[in-house]
This record gives sequence, C-alpha cells and structure tokens, in this order.
Amino acid sequence: MIKRDRLNLELQALERKIRLLLSQFKTLLSTNEALKNENLELKSLIQAKDNQINDFHNKIKISTIVDRITVGEKEVKEVKNKIDEHIKEIDKCINELSK
Repeated sequence: MIKRDRLNLELQALERKIRLLLSQFKTLLSTNEALKNENLELKSLIQAKDNQINDFHNKIKISTIVDRITVGEKEVKEVKNKIDEHIKEIDKCINELSK
C-alpha cells in the first residue's frame, strides 16, 4: 500500500505539473499571436512611412528641378503649379493603391 500511495502522490504531482505547463503553453500561444499581430502592424506602419519618405524625396527632387529652371517668373509659377498638381494626383493614386 505504501508504494501505491507514493505512486498516487507522484501521479497527482505530475498531473499538476502537466496542467501548469498546459496553462503556461496557452498563455504563451496567446502572447505569441498578439506579438505576431503587432509585428504585422508595425511592418505596415514602416512601409507607409517609407512610402512617405520616398514621396518627400521625389518632391524635393522636383522642387530642385523647378528651382533650377531659368525662365521668367510667370513661367516658373505656372510650372510649379503644374508640378504641384501632378504631385497631388500622384499622391491620390498612391493613397488609393495603399488601400
């Protein structure tokens, strides 16, 4: 009987440890899933920020080109306005593609 009682106690202790491990495993699975979702969101945010940076770089390049144009003041304003319109149209397209 003593061996049987000792085996029962060991079995109960083992069952408690298994339940604890299962509980910890479920918690870790949940945490892992939350971290995966956060990672995807952050990657998406980084991609959006990269797109914005590229847009700004393009705007700077265009502004530099416009600034280098040596024509009359009236023509410069017209060219700048046209380029601004094109940039706005491109931005709209990019926003639509990002959705």
